[in-house]
Amino acid sequence: MPKDKFGNPYSHKGTGTNTQGNQWDSRDYGSGAPNQNAYHYSNVDKSYYYSNADKSKYYNDGKGNTSYTRPDGSGWTQSKGGSRQPK
Repeated sequence: MPKDKFGNPYSHKGTGTNTQGNQWDSRDYGSGAPNQNAYHYSNVDKSYYYSNADKSKYYNDGKGNTSYTRPDGSGWTQSKGGSRQPK
């Protein structure tokens, strides 16, 4: 069984391309994960988005601006070349 970059095992559910040309990848982390059906989008505008197994979310707009949101709504944003700012 493959593991993600944090060492969490998952099974691969599928990949595809939506009508806008954005590519997606879906993973099943099993019944013990808060979000059993995590996914990742790589978009044609170079942005990408992760919905993670722990229910956190990560977004990069493709221009170097990023945001991370924890399940409780806290997190951070970071502008290209800047420091992280709490949400």
